[in-house]
Amino acid sequence: MPCISAAEAGGINVCALLDTLAYAEIGPEMLADPEAEDGYRVLVGSLPGALKTFSSYATHPLPAGKAIEYSKGAWSTAAGRYQILSRYWPHYQNQLGLHDFGPVNQDRYAIQQIKEQRALDDIKAGRFRVAVDKCRNIWASLPGAGYGQREHDMETLAKVYADAGGWFEQDDFHWYEEARKTSMP
Repeated sequence: MPCISAAEAGGINVCALLDTLAYAEIGPEMLADPEAEDGYRVLVGSLPGALKTFSSYATHPLPAGKAIEYSKGAWSTAAGRYQILSRYWPHYQNQLGLHDFGPVNQDRYAIQQIKEQRALDDIKAGRFRVAVDKCRNIWASLPGAGYGQREHDMETLAKVYADAGGWFEQDDFHWYEEARKTSMP
């Protein structure tokens, strides 16, 4: 569960989407690892059983010049529950008045990115598939992102969202119910 309250986030659907993004970016095994602190301390390149974390929430842990090679020839500064890139952190830190890289501020950052993709009203209204589609250019693990990284399928993410307490508007609810019948255990 995100650290931000549902009231501050904009409702339970927003919190459920944050949980879905964390699942997609971090994965359930690493989210469950106590050292990960629900993903808020995870560094890019982490794998189940080989978790890489940072020790201080004072600021983004991977400033310019401190990228991690997570795959041969692929470097990144992604950190935290939503795998925030260090090059964007100063802008949002200033814009949103974030004093540190702590959990609630990581949540605020992710919500701001959802807003900027014009997906916040969609998720509040239960239009899960539309919201995920609008956010796919931000998070590489979302279906159709096209970054050459592992992408999760919409059905799996919808189950995570529903399990986190998110609700669907009518069309997405019917789609989800059909998907559960045909492809989900």
